Amino acid sequence: MSPNDWQAVWLTLQLGLATTVILLVLATPLAWWLAFSRSRWRTPVQALVALPLVLPPTVLGFYLLLLLGPQGAIGGTLEALGFRHLAFSFTGILIGSVLYSLPFAVQPLAESFRTMGVRPLQIAASLGAGSWDRFRSVVLPLCKGGFIVAATLTFAHTLGEFGVILMVGGSIPGETQVLSVLIYDHTEALNYGAAQRLSLGLLVFALAVLLVVYGFNYRGPVRQRHHQQAEQ
Repeated sequence: MSPNDWQAVWLTLQLGLATTVILLVLATPLAWWLAFSRSRWRTPVQALVALPLVLPPTVLGFYLLLLLGPQGAIGGTLEALGFRHLAFSFTGILIGSVLYSLPFAVQPLAESFRTMGVRPLQIAASLGAGSWDRFRSVVLPLCKGGFIVAATLTFAHTLGEFGVILMVGGSIPGETQVLSVLIYDHTEALNYGAAQRLSLGLLVFALAVLLVVYGFNYRGPVRQRHHQQAEQ
């Protein structure tokens, strides 16, 4: 692998880690609200969260490009304040990555919260546990699998993003040229050997991620059945 390839690998890992951390922070309260809210806004918000699953990534990338570019509401405002717009920058592709991977963080967490239910929290509250204590000692242990699945899917999905990244960030080495974009560049340049090596690495990683996810999804119901049998 060339230095440019390693640079793309490092940039991709940075993007994946940053996206995962940001989404775990943002998705946790949102998933909790979606799991237990009875608000009339729940369905529209749920649809918006799931929109990246059906929306072509180039469409999301196009609108983000307009929004973050020099003529956009955000990019234009930043330039008027003396800052650089966010199109074709790491910050720009990070915003796109967070939006595009949002359902991969929210949905596993919401499902995990619904499976847990509110009964354990009510019991902890009756024993005098505060909000943070209930989250730390009840939610995190019971929903650990949901957090792991959400983090794993978010990170893996970020590594494979292409359309959003290319539209918002282009292909700037060291700035926006992540692995998926570099594979495209190698293929366009007929450098099939380099494209094949990078593609094989992503393929193996994607398979490993699916094994982790399906493993947790299988062990969760098994542990729950054992727990119910023990109570009986």
